Amino acid sequence: MIKKENKVKTGVTTGSLATATALASLQKVLNQKLNIKNVDIITPIKTLNIIIKSCKMISKNKAESSSVKYPYNDPDVTVGLDIVSTVELCDKKDKFEANIQIYGGKGVGIITKPGLQIPIGEAAINPIPRKMIKENLEKILPPNKVAKVIISIPNGEQISSKTMNPRLGIVNGISILGTTGIARSMDNTAYKNSIVTQIDVAIAENVENLVFVPGNIGEKLALKDLNVKKGEIIQTGNFIGFMFEEAKKRGISSFTLFGHIGKLVKLAGGIFNTKHAVADGRCEIFAAHAALVGCGKEVIVKIFEAKTTEEIINILKKEKLDTMVLNSIANAIKRKCLNRFDLELNVILVDMEGNILNTNYDNRLIR
Repeated sequence: MIKKENKVKTGVTTGSLATATALASLQKVLNQKLNIKNVDIITPIKTLNIIIKSCKMISKNKAESSSVKYPYNDPDVTVGLDIVSTVELCDKKDKFEANIQIYGGKGVGIITKPGLQIPIGEAAINPIPRKMIKENLEKILPPNKVAKVIISIPNGEQISSKTMNPRLGIVNGISILGTTGIARSMDNTAYKNSIVTQIDVAIAENVENLVFVPGNIGEKLALKDLNVKKGEIIQTGNFIGFMFEEAKKRGISSFTLFGHIGKLVKLAGGIFNTKHAVADGRCEIFAAHAALVGCGKEVIVKIFEAKTTEEIINILKKEKLDTMVLNSIANAIKRKCLNRFDLELNVILVDMEGNILNTNYDNRLIR
């Protein structure tokens, strides 16, 4: 059987579901006879109708509601999760007490590092979802009453390892996120917002020797080959140019770029979004630098027709020109980054085993 592709292009954020379930719970407390199947919530851009999976009273002034994050055409690890809100309605003790009090329950992460939008020790419920919950509930909250809201994600802790949270010092669960209330298919903005927070955390912790790597493999090799700790490593994903721009905006002007040659060689050609579907040019870049160091036409043709960077490296090793070509590529990466981002980079290029391929690098971080 051929699996049909999900054609739904948009979903709802965890922030929208937290808001909807909190609103449903408060509605249930206020009118226990209601059979709540869906609710309308106001988001920063539009009103959304959210299906409620369950809604029930758990005491005379407390209700619990849940909703499910339905699938859409995006590799979102939170799809299929239940988002649960418990709301307790209490008398207001004094005029200074907050009308809507929001807490994180099971499966919602806790902030343990500075540099994020939420203070250390607080639940990882971002500012926009908090604002949405407050604004939607305040519309129906009776005078002189307080709504105590607890947001829970039963399976949040189990899937948190698949998110950026462990890198950001968010423990024991995932985050309640969203800036518009709508999750868009293949939305690069959300991903960029998540990875750039690595830089903010590093700055807040006064990290001095930052090492930028493309991803998990680069991080693993950096921890093996370099004298660095996890908190000093910044993963860029494919958005290397974006991360460089954000680093510069935050006053960072130099750092080490470390990673597999197959990914980083693209930077030598000015390709700063390294996703294969966006641009490639690896063979062309290698061929150009092979020509620059004096390779003959026959070797250049072999490089141009090679299927992998490993094959190219082996061709260059046979010609005893691998170091010269890799140094040339590393220098080109430095020039491109200096010209485009005004960044001084220490470039270290490695193979899949972590063997360093160029020699023109600052070796102070090498173990």
